[in-house]
Amino acid sequence: MEPQDPVKREGRLTPVIVLATLIAAFGSSFQYGYNVAAINSPSEFMKDFYNYTYYDRVGEYMNEFYLTLLWSVTVSMFPFGGFLGSLMVGPLVNNLGRKGTLLFNNIFSIVPALLMGFSELAKSFEMIIVARVLVGICAGLSSNVVPMYLGELAPKNWRGALGVVPQLFITIGILVAQIFGLRSLLANEEGWPILLGLTGIPAVLQLLFLPFFPESPRYLLIQKKDEAAAKSALRRLRGWHDVDAEIEEILEEDRAEKAVGFISVLKLFKMRSLRWQVISIIVLMAGQQLSGVNAIYYYADQIYLSAGVNEDDVQYVTAGTGAVNVLITVCAIFVVELMGRRFLLLLGFSVCFTACCVLTGALALQDVISWMPYVSIACVISYVIGHALGPSPIPALLVTEIFLQSSRPAAYMVAGTVHWLSNFTVGLVFPFIQVGLGAYSFVIFAVICLLTTVYVFLIIPETKSKTFIEINRIFIKMNKVPGVHPEKEELKEFPPSTARQ
Repeated sequence: MEPQDPVKREGRLTPVIVLATLIAAFGSSFQYGYNVAAINSPSEFMKDFYNYTYYDRVGEYMNEFYLTLLWSVTVSMFPFGGFLGSLMVGPLVNNLGRKGTLLFNNIFSIVPALLMGFSELAKSFEMIIVARVLVGICAGLSSNVVPMYLGELAPKNWRGALGVVPQLFITIGILVAQIFGLRSLLANEEGWPILLGLTGIPAVLQLLFLPFFPESPRYLLIQKKDEAAAKSALRRLRGWHDVDAEIEEILEEDRAEKAVGFISVLKLFKMRSLRWQVISIIVLMAGQQLSGVNAIYYYADQIYLSAGVNEDDVQYVTAGTGAVNVLITVCAIFVVELMGRRFLLLLGFSVCFTACCVLTGALALQDVISWMPYVSIACVISYVIGHALGPSPIPALLVTEIFLQSSRPAAYMVAGTVHWLSNFTVGLVFPFIQVGLGAYSFVIFAVICLLTTVYVFLIIPETKSKTFIEINRIFIKMNKVPGVHPEKEELKEFPPSTARQ
């Protein structure tokens, strides 16, 4: 019985891991989702505030163009801040650690929460615009650092499930913002500063509780060279004393990377041994954002209205769509270790492709065939389900899995930059595409979904239940390079389970 004991223990999900996951995801990922959605509901009241403030200063109201421009800047400052936050990931996680970066990141939430909360009192819309950049930086950091932190804390057979938790909290953040953003609650003339300012509460809670949880053992051992601290962290995380086997696995990863040294973003692109990993995260992150997820939400209200939903009730239907998103992401947590990452990506992008194709036809025919708007609603919900299963949660999880410790921070900087620039581009370009192409704008998104599906099918290996070293070996074969050091030759004897499934 003794030899089986470590295998049995491997899967334990200890209270320390569960609580660290919940605090990191609520304190950081939740805010990303909340700030994406919080600004949608009170937009008309906020535009009025911009106008009245301007009138108080110069004695006349803004013209329509200037007001629209100012509002576009307010909205787009969030992904711009996200892009800046992504550029800060590498230096911060290497110097402050994963947990340390999350704690530092709370500055970029509490300060803007105060700025937005008091903007009306101070009669300054500039405070809101500055605050949007700051909460963007917060989201840019957290969307990269939380999956990295949780991926390094988790035992390998729970890595997938815990890696989806940040995405779950992003969807919960969106849903909470949609609920608080109902006109009967905070999306009104008096309530909108409170709606925007609430984003600081999760940050304060994280600042209070996260210090009691361990830093990433991989960071402590590989970057800090502190074996005692790494062992102590692992013992707390695993709930047992003998962690030597896992320490040895981390040290093996460290030895495998010794020859390579520190990897900057520039070096990441130059290294042949990381070629397919880098191409894969760029394709997946671009596919995730350019597949039309923001456009679907943007279009959803008009689709609901055309289906005969009362104008006052659209906000409740939108919140219902948000609830579906949360529900499916919960499902993804439970199936990611059963079905694997590759299957969920293929399924998710295929569903999104089909939904975009059918939606194009339904929108084109909705004035001709009376029941077409209901097909459109079904497409929107199908798309949300498809995206929540794979394209939303899996790419960030894969960045943790397909890169080793020394290249992971640079990889997250690349992934984050692609994510936020794609997000920013869609926000900027989609309104013009919509004017030019109308219903046919979804053809572009369908093509992107199809191309991403084909790429996943041909290139992405299954990473379920494998150690980082095992995953690295699969890519060494794909990149057609010898192992980084002689010990990698043992790949030849490796069991077939590490081959691509």
